[in-house]
Amino acid sequence: MSRVIRKNLWPFTAIVVLIAIAAAVGGYILSEQRFRFPFIEDKPMRINVELDTAQAVTPGQGQTVQVAGVKIGDIGDVKLEDGRALVGLDIKKRYEDLIHPDATALLRPRTGLKDMYIQVFPGKEGAPVKAGFTIPISSSLTDVDLDEILSELDTRSRDYLTLLANGAGEGLRGKGDALASVLKRYGPTVRDLGRVNREVAKERVALRRLVTSLSQVNGELARRPQDLTRLVAGASGTLRAFASEDADLRGAVGELAPALRQATATLSAVTPFARELGPATRALLPAVRELETVNAAVSPFAREATPIVRTQVRPFVRKAVPLVRDLAPAARGLGRTFPELERNAAVFNDFVNMLGYNQGGREAPDKPGRDEGYLFQLGWLAHQTTNLQSIDDANGPMRPILLTGTCSTLTSLVNDLPQAEFALGLSPLLATICKNPTTRSLSLTRSLRASGEAR
Repeated sequence: MSRVIRKNLWPFTAIVVLIAIAAAVGGYILSEQRFRFPFIEDKPMRINVELDTAQAVTPGQGQTVQVAGVKIGDIGDVKLEDGRALVGLDIKKRYEDLIHPDATALLRPRTGLKDMYIQVFPGKEGAPVKAGFTIPISSSLTDVDLDEILSELDTRSRDYLTLLANGAGEGLRGKGDALASVLKRYGPTVRDLGRVNREVAKERVALRRLVTSLSQVNGELARRPQDLTRLVAGASGTLRAFASEDADLRGAVGELAPALRQATATLSAVTPFARELGPATRALLPAVRELETVNAAVSPFAREATPIVRTQVRPFVRKAVPLVRDLAPAARGLGRTFPELERNAAVFNDFVNMLGYNQGGREAPDKPGRDEGYLFQLGWLAHQTTNLQSIDDANGPMRPILLTGTCSTLTSLVNDLPQAEFALGLSPLLATICKNPTTRSLSLTRSLRASGEAR
């Protein structure tokens, strides 16, 4: 065998190369025809979708399953079950967790030649579906052909539609760009309407309940016409009452505009206060949280102070009220006096400042040219005055007062000048010395000297 192969090596090599090329081309063709190669590609997950018609759906012809324009699988099978088309969808393994139980499906043509595909809206509620799951016919829609729409119209409607189409064609001839511009402008509106329709579709259960509830209400009203009559009569009376107050309502409406303007101005004026009130309120929160503790701590004081306020402070206040009323005029007069007192106090303060001013200060007592203030000079003047008056003898530093005279002269002096008697203390001396005539003059002089030094 090996000898034959070596003998015919070139023909054998050519045959092997042709086989390899044929295998590659066949594999490419099969891959383009969406053939799954076992042991190489993962087995897809099969789910189903129920449709009321599977027109133009042909498995194996490259018809795909898409989500948001991205291919997630292929249409693998179609069969009839209970009068409905059951289309099998082969979902790629990496997209197995994409579809949820609330998913919906739409059968749509890719081109005008009915190259169909299935658009799947995967949903969000519930866990991802498993193999064998079926999207019910209530969650699927199929493509509607124009002939199906026209077949539902009667002959007259089709004639009118033909006239409309012909007239539209004549009117739009050569104005395609203008029509495109108009349609482009309506694009956002159509998108918004699409969102509204999708949201309404999500609430179909609620709409069904609403219709059912309205039906029940209407049935109940039909069974009780007397109650409905009374309701209408009562509403009529209410409306008549409103009508009778028409003038008042007009007046109220007329006053509403100024009230709203005033409210607007007031709110504008209150806005700065409101801005400050928020931080102030937040700052008060710790104090408010502590109020309970503070109240508990203050309660003993309040219980003790309540009898005192009731039996002592309150009677005192009642008795003080007449006095306060009498003091009111004086207080008003004192209030008018306060400006003068304030001015006088300011002048006196300036005078005291002038006396206490020391230009050189106390930081440099030996500073040349230091200018001492008035207080220093007054102290120096008092010291020098003391030095001037002092004789610094055995009786003390103060100069003695010598007063001589007869008893009758001094007695007249005491009687005429009571102030001198009070200052010199002459009455005790006169009572003592004037009793002994032999020692009157000398004793009087010494006593007066001693008395003057003591003063």
